[in-house]
Amino acid sequence: MEPPREQGLLRSDSIPEVGEDAAATVSMAETLSEEERDELRKELAKVEEEIQTLSQVLAAKEKHLAEIKRKLGINSLQELKQNITKSWQDVTSTTAYKRTSETLSQAGQKASAAFSSVGSVITKKFEDVRNSPTFKSFEEKVENFKSKVGGSKPAGGDFGEVLNSAANASATETIAEQTEEETH
Repeated sequence: MEPPREQGLLRSDSIPEVGEDAAATVSMAETLSEEERDELRKELAKVEEEIQTLSQVLAAKEKHLAEIKRKLGINSLQELKQNITKSWQDVTSTTAYKRTSETLSQAGQKASAAFSSVGSVITKKFEDVRNSPTFKSFEEKVENFKSKVGGSKPAGGDFGEVLNSAANASATETIAEQTEEETH
């Protein structure tokens, strides 16, 4: 196996992954002078001190914020409600929401009109069927059946009455047949 080649500033060593300690894979000590290392150590200490100071300031600000909210009577639930309300207002004010709302409204109106027209078409079709010669012939046959089964009742009435009486007559015949079978 060949040793890694160096080409000027480019090296064939692997590049450290995110989160990997870069100092472990590439030795910076070889390229930095003692003076540069001292300067970097001072800068490191300064940045760490600034981070600690900012953390303390942030903690103090958060404590002050909590105290103000407590005095105003603002609790987490109220804050959550306010955030949801504001978020909803933000969403409803977007152009995309307005366009979608308008489109859905138009679609709803069109669907309503379509259902209405379908209902009127179906009603018209039922009327056409009821007025058709075939239906009238069927209705006459049912009336004849009713007069034969019902006996003394006058023929006529509406179709619903005819069907009910035919169903009652059929049920009566079934009960009579069962009674005869039980007596034999």
